[in-house]
Amino acid sequence: MKILLVAATKAEINTVFEHFKLKNEAFVATDNFDVLITGVGMVATAFCLGKKLTNQYDLVLNVGIAGSFDRNIPLGSIVNITEDILAELGAEDKDNFITINEMGFGNNRFKSTYWLDGLPTVNGITVSKVHGNQTSIDKVIKQFNPQTESMEGAAVFYACTQIDIPCLQIRAISNYVEPRNRDAWEIALAIKNLNDWVIGFITDLSNNTA
Repeated sequence: MKILLVAATKAEINTVFEHFKLKNEAFVATDNFDVLITGVGMVATAFCLGKKLTNQYDLVLNVGIAGSFDRNIPLGSIVNITEDILAELGAEDKDNFITINEMGFGNNRFKSTYWLDGLPTVNGITVSKVHGNQTSIDKVIKQFNPQTESMEGAAVFYACTQIDIPCLQIRAISNYVEPRNRDAWEIALAIKNLNDWVIGFITDLSNNTA
């Protein structure tokens, strides 16, 4: 089983690089899995996947840190995002937001297509501008009721959907979505837990398919 591991930044999976003794490059190929560092955001992610994503892969695993709207999820937790929404794709109509679906021009909701046990499942949104204003936070909660937000997830789901490759998105919660409060962030904890999970997942999958 060949995996494409996708992350926005190397910093989010640096321990994975160290554990598997990977080259310090944006794209690294190994026998059991390849790693693609895309850069932050949907545009960079889509561009990089457009160059590297092919049917040689049996699974695309998108990983990274994320913010949580749901305060019942402890910081540092690992979650499986099974549905992700392109939350900004659409049009403003005075004080209302019309999604691309409602406009009749496409779809903004995408789902994981790889079954995984053992992690909490959540729904997320993908944004170009992470939320840090209470008014906009309240609006997006009212419209989509998300539990998490990232800047890449739905773009990965979209790309995999287009060529029918199983996809999975795993995120570690680094902060709660609130007016920007860096002192409350737990990025180091989230990254440690994420890397531990990724190393375990890849190792187990490699052993089971050896």
